[in-house]
Amino acid sequence: MREKKREEEAIIMDDVLENMPLFCKELVAGGVAGAFAKSVVAPLERLKILFQTRRDEFHSTGFVGSAKRIAKTEGILGFYRGNGASVARIIPYAAIHFMSYEEYRRRIIQTFPHVSKGPTLDLLAGSLSGGTAVLFTYPLDLIRTKLAYQIVSPTKFNAPGMLHNEQVYKGILDCFRKTYKEGGFRSLYRGVAPTLVGIFPYAGLKFYFYEEMKLHVPEEYKKSIMVKLTCGSVAGLLGQTFTYPLEVVRRQMQVQKLLGSDNLELKGTVKSLVLIAQKQGWKQLFSGLSINYIKVVPSVAIGFTVYDTMKSYLRVPSRDDEAADEAVTNKRIRQ
Repeated sequence: MREKKREEEAIIMDDVLENMPLFCKELVAGGVAGAFAKSVVAPLERLKILFQTRRDEFHSTGFVGSAKRIAKTEGILGFYRGNGASVARIIPYAAIHFMSYEEYRRRIIQTFPHVSKGPTLDLLAGSLSGGTAVLFTYPLDLIRTKLAYQIVSPTKFNAPGMLHNEQVYKGILDCFRKTYKEGGFRSLYRGVAPTLVGIFPYAGLKFYFYEEMKLHVPEEYKKSIMVKLTCGSVAGLLGQTFTYPLEVVRRQMQVQKLLGSDNLELKGTVKSLVLIAQKQGWKQLFSGLSINYIKVVPSVAIGFTVYDTMKSYLRVPSRDDEAADEAVTNKRIRQ
């Protein structure tokens, strides 16, 4: 009886997958990949944001000391503060990012049939998809940063010399409401300029390096999980290094209202870069980069690996299959 039920469920699943549009499959694969990768590195993301925005309190204690401070003042759940907003953002972000990457890639090939289908195409499609995903999901990233910036010390965790309770936002919706009150719709996109300036090269380089490295992998190893993890790790590492200062500018602009009147007034991406370098030192532009390296390696690696795995599970045609279908279609048209 159970076997028959399983067979029926398998048939239903087969029908669903067969009838699901290609872009929907890519949306699902991207969303799952993003959520899984983001949750794995959430504690490192929290520490990185605090390093980027709270110089004195956390730089003096270092990585291990900062981790102990959060554990003592907020408990284990403190490492996941703001992760709800992060996952709420990353699911649509990753879904749109991966799906639009595939879509841009297909459209470019259709519009320019003779274009080279190498990593340069992935660089262009990846850059465009990164900008598209940011524009759709930026307010959630802003909310995630504001929630992660807060240090909340429950009574049971209070200890001498520890950080004070300064909870401004009670949750995602409360943060949305108060941020919107500060300056309307524009306040939800504060810091979006450096994000866009940074995401175009980062997203493009990430896909470029990933696809470039996969080209040099022997055919028999291309489906290996370890190979995909390695390619994803290096791709994320190289892409992030070139664009990290822009992320620091973005984070500081996002929490500027919480810093008080004595702090820098950041306006404009280039001016903010110069101002932070002058007032806080050029090293601040790379503050948290070491943590980001530790975070990016598993994050991008897991993201690409889960995405490729989900595409196989959802029966998304491989590019070799797409190329074969395209060749057959062109042959029929000529005939």
